[in-house]
Amino acid sequence: MAFLKFSALRLLLIVVFYVACVLLGLGLFFSAVVAAVLAWCLTYLFARDLRDAAAATLQRRFTPGAPPVRTAVELDDAAAEDALDPNTPVNSDRKPRA
Repeated sequence: MAFLKFSALRLLLIVVFYVACVLLGLGLFFSAVVAAVLAWCLTYLFARDLRDAAAATLQRRFTPGAPPVRTAVELDDAAAEDALDPNTPVNSDRKPRA
């Protein structure tokens, strides 16, 4: 989630700076370059915690051999499945009892 927040922040800053630069009459290409550099500078200087959290998220995601990220619901489901007797027959075609 931190990666998405950081990316959204940087994208928002790029759009704001791009519009400001176009309104100042810098031209389309030069405005894009200036907006990207200014957004990078601001996020580098003032969003350190968010940037570090985003980097940690990416590192955990792409580390070879890392366990998959699972939600609490997935972990509860897995624990419930592990608690079942493997010899118990499961009939998923039946409607559940009320």
